[in-house]
Amino acid sequence: MASWCVRAVKQTYSLTASPALRRFPRLLCTATQQKNGQGPEEEAEKPEQSAAEKHLMEEKSQLEVQLKDMTEKYKRALADTENLRTRSQKMIEDAKLYGIQGFCKDLLEVADILEKATESVPKEEVTSQNPHLKNLYDGLVMTEVQIQKVFTKHGLVKLNPDGQKFDPYEHEALFHAPVGGKEPGTVAIVTKVGYKLHGRTLRPALVGVAKAH
Repeated sequence: MASWCVRAVKQTYSLTASPALRRFPRLLCTATQQKNGQGPEEEAEKPEQSAAEKHLMEEKSQLEVQLKDMTEKYKRALADTENLRTRSQKMIEDAKLYGIQGFCKDLLEVADILEKATESVPKEEVTSQNPHLKNLYDGLVMTEVQIQKVFTKHGLVKLNPDGQKFDPYEHEALFHAPVGGKEPGTVAIVTKVGYKLHGRTLRPALVGVAKAH
């Protein structure tokens, strides 16, 4: 009986002195902390995670600013390119329309000579009794009509503003004088007709303007 008591005491002492039992309170504490989500390793990592998140947010903000800046630059570049394309297209169209204006100005002198030639022929002399003059006159008239058709085909239009209101963009006033039967400010005399090329005044008409008595 005594020996059995001695063995029971030794077993109790060995269990109490066991390292596993000595670590039991510490393990219990650690398990409780892990259950509550507050392990020692997680608590140590929290500041590092917070700093990383802050750094990522800063990088995100910088990237958003850069993206906005690049988007604005891209839009401006697109607008500039479109403006340049429009201006270039307008220049090409103007070159097509008005590239012949120098040539047209030279032809206007020929048209003026034809007009003066037909006006200088006495109409009473243009009869079948004078066939040579009649043929010459008819040829001049036909040539003048044909050249005006060519002018019209290429957008060149004659300006003969007799009786119209004076327009400084289309007419050039040589003088102002009182003229009977003409309202002040209207064209009384046309000394030289003008021309417009596709709506743009190529040569203003030389006129005399009526003024009040």
